[in-house]
Amino acid sequence: MAMAPSAQRPRFNPSNSSCVSDVRPLHHNVPSLRNSDSSPLHFRFQSLVGCPADVPLELFEAAVSQLIHHPEYNSTLILRSETISDSDTTIPTSAPRLEGYCPVRNVHRKLLPRRPGRDSGLEQHCTLYAFETGEFAGLPSVLVLTPLVPEGESLPYYHPTVSHLAFRFIPSNVTTTSDAASAQPGLRIEVIPLPGTPTDPNSRLYRTALALLDTLHRYLWGALTHYQKRVQHDVLVPREIYQDVYLKMRERHKGMVNTWREATDPLKHVFEVWMSSDIGIATFLMLFWKDMFAASADLADVKELGDSRWTSWPRPSGGFLDLGCGNGLLTHILSAEGYSGYGIDLRARTSWAHYPDSSQAALKVHALDPTQLLSPGSGNDEENTFWEPGVFLIGNHADELSPWLPVLATLTGASGYLSIPCCAWMFDERFTRSSAASGLDFSDNEFLDATTGVVSSEAEDEAAFISSLGMGAEGTHKSQYSAYRIWLARLSRWLGWKIECDTLRIPSTRNWAIVGRERLPGDQSIFADRARRIVEDVVRRGAFKTRTPEGKGHDGAS
Repeated sequence: MAMAPSAQRPRFNPSNSSCVSDVRPLHHNVPSLRNSDSSPLHFRFQSLVGCPADVPLELFEAAVSQLIHHPEYNSTLILRSETISDSDTTIPTSAPRLEGYCPVRNVHRKLLPRRPGRDSGLEQHCTLYAFETGEFAGLPSVLVLTPLVPEGESLPYYHPTVSHLAFRFIPSNVTTTSDAASAQPGLRIEVIPLPGTPTDPNSRLYRTALALLDTLHRYLWGALTHYQKRVQHDVLVPREIYQDVYLKMRERHKGMVNTWREATDPLKHVFEVWMSSDIGIATFLMLFWKDMFAASADLADVKELGDSRWTSWPRPSGGFLDLGCGNGLLTHILSAEGYSGYGIDLRARTSWAHYPDSSQAALKVHALDPTQLLSPGSGNDEENTFWEPGVFLIGNHADELSPWLPVLATLTGASGYLSIPCCAWMFDERFTRSSAASGLDFSDNEFLDATTGVVSSEAEDEAAFISSLGMGAEGTHKSQYSAYRIWLARLSRWLGWKIECDTLRIPSTRNWAIVGRERLPGDQSIFADRARRIVEDVVRRGAFKTRTPEGKGHDGAS
């Protein structure tokens, strides 16, 4: 859905919540944000002002990123902001838990005043939320700003008198009205005002909200004029089938929130992030395996799940191996659903001991050393059980092991692998553009077509290859993470794997996955020799160090 940069921005047409103006309020039948049932607090946001959204939801995160990192554009009293932390796993307790939403990212920033002698600085949490379920699950659609006011102090003048302020994108399918005007997507500013704060259209808070909404509308339109679809969802597993199975899986495993034994509060973090994410990955794998190992590709029969569920679905003959399994939640979910396999990590976690016996038996403390792959008989009996013929490898934010997945899969005869990369690592060092450029030569003076395996010239269309990775507007060299994913894809293809990518519907900003399930045609010994060459080069450099257990003192949530 590309538009020419010269296209004129649609008119900013706001309406207030009380319909004081002659413009009818948008999405009047969509309730304001409120706390989830698990929250000890009881609150409900108040809608102040809204307007039509003339852009797709995929642009929301990019637009609010401008709001987060450049608050000085909205107030002459703010000099700039400094980012204290940016995490997609650690969500602060002060961030509200919203009904129907999962927190997927939190930026902790500090606002610096333009006149420090008059105004004080202020720390603030900027928390992004995505729908838990439905068509837009995993896509950020709400940003909540939460000021952190020290005890005994008050908000500086440049900050609205609220405890929370939310920017909200309401997709068209959220509304239940049949009225076409109300059914279009909308933007809304919602707040929890401090006691005694006026919110009428003549109030300072309302005027501030109106200005912020105008800014968001402008940022969204600016993003659209340079826009291509950000990511491609549902490439390998149909959306409707995935959502049906996911809902059943979430219901089956919701009791985990009451038995969680890691240091992190389950009501605050686990069910909303880890549980949703790992249930989503497990659901994807179960459906993907069903299609991959079936005699005929047909996912339609999952509509009638019944009591037997998925016990007879096709699966890897060698089981699965979850590398760097952390708290073991993904391994536990798969094991509980009847899938054989192992999860390995450098240390046992507190949660392991509280899983059922079958899951505990599948979780192993093991420091994997890929450089030993070329040493015959180097593995012990337990390690050898991990590498059954036809094993399927899983790397969910496996960090240092991420680049090793296609190498391991090539050398061990694995049936395939799923890699969801996060931190950018090469084989024995951090990934940088310069290190990648001076590393492996993926060309070998010829290219293999990722689909057919046919050799092509060195003049292969670079843009076409990057486009095939399904990264959309992220498929550029502008960010380190994008460059890393392109490097991983080139590595996988160089080792003989047909490239398949998908963006998983999980509440994480690191949800892009690369999958290997089919070998490229040709002489397979060439690909095996390349994999062995990687291991030999790493051994020769001597820089790879197998990580050692971190000790009991570090036994917290991963």
